[in-house]
Amino acid sequence: MKISKITLGILSSVIFLSGTAAASKAASFKLPTMKGSNTVVANIALRPQNQSELTGYAYDTVDPNSPNFHQYLTPDQVAEKFGRSSAEIGDFNQYLAKYHLKTSTYPGNLAVKVWGTKGNLVKAFNAKSIKVGAKNYRTKIKLPAKLSDQVVSVIGVYAKKPKTKKLHSSLNPSLPQSPTSANTDLNKTTFSKKYGALKFADRYQLNNLYAKGMTGQGQRIGVIMLSDFNKKDVLKYLSQVGVNADAGRINKVYTVDSAKTGGLLLSLGVSTAQIESTLDVNQSASVAPDANVDAYIGLSMGQTSSTSAYYTTFMKAVSDNQDKQLTTSFGPNVELKSNWEQNASSSMQDYNDAFNIMLEQAAVQGTTVFKASGDYGPRELALKSFNHVFSTSPYQVITGGTTIPYTKIVDGKLVTVSKERAWGDTYSKPDTKPSVYAGSGGGFSLLNPTPRYQQGFSGINTFRAIDLLKYSKDGFLIQKHPRIIFGTGTGRNLPDVSANADNMTGYATYVSGNNLSYNKKAKRFSNHPVKLWTVNGGTSFVAPQMAAANAVMNSGRDTSLGFWNPQIYKFASEQDSPFNVLDDADNNNNLYYTGQPGKLYSQATGLGTINFDKLYSRFEAENAK
Repeated sequence: MKISKITLGILSSVIFLSGTAAASKAASFKLPTMKGSNTVVANIALRPQNQSELTGYAYDTVDPNSPNFHQYLTPDQVAEKFGRSSAEIGDFNQYLAKYHLKTSTYPGNLAVKVWGTKGNLVKAFNAKSIKVGAKNYRTKIKLPAKLSDQVVSVIGVYAKKPKTKKLHSSLNPSLPQSPTSANTDLNKTTFSKKYGALKFADRYQLNNLYAKGMTGQGQRIGVIMLSDFNKKDVLKYLSQVGVNADAGRINKVYTVDSAKTGGLLLSLGVSTAQIESTLDVNQSASVAPDANVDAYIGLSMGQTSSTSAYYTTFMKAVSDNQDKQLTTSFGPNVELKSNWEQNASSSMQDYNDAFNIMLEQAAVQGTTVFKASGDYGPRELALKSFNHVFSTSPYQVITGGTTIPYTKIVDGKLVTVSKERAWGDTYSKPDTKPSVYAGSGGGFSLLNPTPRYQQGFSGINTFRAIDLLKYSKDGFLIQKHPRIIFGTGTGRNLPDVSANADNMTGYATYVSGNNLSYNKKAKRFSNHPVKLWTVNGGTSFVAPQMAAANAVMNSGRDTSLGFWNPQIYKFASEQDSPFNVLDDADNNNNLYYTGQPGKLYSQATGLGTINFDKLYSRFEAENAK
């Protein structure tokens, strides 16, 4: 039996469910023979012909005073105005072909996909491992001068075998450990209002747009993921919440490995990554009930790293240009140098720069991109240093989380939240031992400067915080006498907007698969097929919900809304704002940052929650100018 190391990593995240799922009699299960491909996928991110003009055009597309307002480009037009020339791309192809490497240029001419054996990649890029710190190594590459001058980053080449970090997706920490069951005996409308799309739509006034006939018709939503999912699980969910469950609405696009790999990995057990992918599609397809969903799936059982697979998958979706709203709750790492991938050919900053160029292409094409902010407050990984889910690009809408009002008895304690607040839960299950607590990601980017739409905005680069948690080796301890801290920060502030994300007030998800257990004495796995309804939370729900709301708004327009951020910060500063600012100082934190009284922005919830009826009207008013 051969199992690749990457597969073992996936197996380690299998959820072993007991007593919570309908299961058939256990059957002996032999793990299939698996061998990863020798093919490695890498990417060359290219420098635009004129970076400042590309950035300027992205902003111009959403400026009513610009002649380029809503003059979105096709990928061919991107290539002509900003991409590398056909002759320059030909030079790369010709050079790499000498080393028996295959290439494909992404539409837009801002990146080239390269694949072949590791050995040939190392030779073509003259890759050598160098020490860059006491314990860190990088792969240094060298290309002919006329090629290297055009390169921003080479992603996915390794002189030595990479020591990969654990794949990180933005998931609530309670998701695999203690799922809460959903009551499926409720009728479809009641179920949706309690656990599904109508809960989001009713609270944030998206239902007013449904009433006007806007349901996402004619729109496609692209979901970027690093795991496969069972389409039948999505269809069961859609049927339960009473929306269009036509299988033709859900399309899978495999960007690295094929469907065969996806099916094989799904057979091994229900993983957190599978649940993440499933809920992303569920939320996208249900909140925009007449939109189609394209799931871009970046699986790899070979030597392709998660960073290269993520960029490959995202770039494929952007350059396909068929989805005017993209969403992701996955990230290959966190925005922290000490945690970046060992032996990678791309530094974290280079990778970030490549990512920004890719998302600028999305912006000039009129595509809105949404990204979950994370589920552990200002520290996505339990470290002393603040860190965020990669990436914090200013060209995407970063979505944070809130808690909506509830009263529940939790572990014998009555917990009451009287009004919507920032999600930062140290109160429902306080622990005297070091623990990890759930809360909305937020703070300041370590990689991206403060973008022009945030500069000078009320609350940006200032903060109010409460020092609730003290770092410990195994997590955090709640401070008995927390300090109130006022300060300033630099960099891109996040999140931009927020919505309900607390697992205490969460949403339903349905998954099916295998519950595997291992008998050491018999040296065999046992397999219990499971069918599981759970109620969970996380900003992973918010990002696809926002993308779906964008599809609903786009379905009532002739042109797409495009690059949100310059527009929404402008709306937030005007009278009759479509945002509900959560500026309370007390009982309103994301485990660290609080609301800023009298300010329009806080690093706990961004601009706040959205009234989508008002937001749509503001977009329409801009369009009429």
